[in-house]
Amino acid sequence: MCELEFIKPNWPAPANVKTLQTTRVGGVSQAPYATFNLGGHVGDDAISVAENRQRLRTYLPSEPVWVNQVHGIEVIDAAKNTGFNNAGFKNTVLQNADASFTTEANVVCVTMTADCLPVLLCDKDGTVVSSVHAGWRGLCDGVIEAAVKKMAVPPVEILAWLGPAIGPNAFEVGDDVRHQFMLQDSQAELAFKPHPEHQLNAKWLCNMYLIAQQRLNKIGVTQIYGGGINENFCTYTDEARFFSYRRDNVTGRMASMIWLVP
Repeated sequence: MCELEFIKPNWPAPANVKTLQTTRVGGVSQAPYATFNLGGHVGDDAISVAENRQRLRTYLPSEPVWVNQVHGIEVIDAAKNTGFNNAGFKNTVLQNADASFTTEANVVCVTMTADCLPVLLCDKDGTVVSSVHAGWRGLCDGVIEAAVKKMAVPPVEILAWLGPAIGPNAFEVGDDVRHQFMLQDSQAELAFKPHPEHQLNAKWLCNMYLIAQQRLNKIGVTQIYGGGINENFCTYTDEARFFSYRRDNVTGRMASMIWLVP
């Protein structure tokens, strides 16, 4: 049996802030979900997903507070959305949301991705944490800003870690996407470069990491780590470690998790 392979975020979070980033390695799912798929909504065998989640659970203080991600900007209090599943483990009533936060110990905020940008947030004092699902729509509409607001601490006190996402040399978008970002913030223009193979068709390569940094900086968050900064991630090109919806269409999901301990 292959062991689970995790990524530990490289950031100076307080000692009582715990994090875990899964990869696609170490589960029981079969192709095209091979092997550590945690998404129950992508067509994978339900028993395999349950086994994968059970394996993940052994590394956590409680069942993650799973949400139904809809590419919006809704942020929920994870501690108010836990329950119990049939196996007796804490679980969530799947609420529509794209970010969660908590100030309570042992409540696991989680984001699932397969190209979208996961963002983990905490404050310097280790009193509040948040997990954010930033697909391009949510990123454009302000899901990161919404999560920071819910944390209710000065943005200058917040640390951010950007997890595995589709990289700036792989994320192809049209003129409409570029235009929407620039309507929100003119500096977003710096995050787009003409696609070398599709310049006549107005195709662009989008750097979601840079846009996330711009948005965080604009609201006062300057301590930013992870993808595009001190770690190299690209879900599209790193097929051995990551699921990618853009690359494979039918595929699994990874999880980015953060929680507090007493």
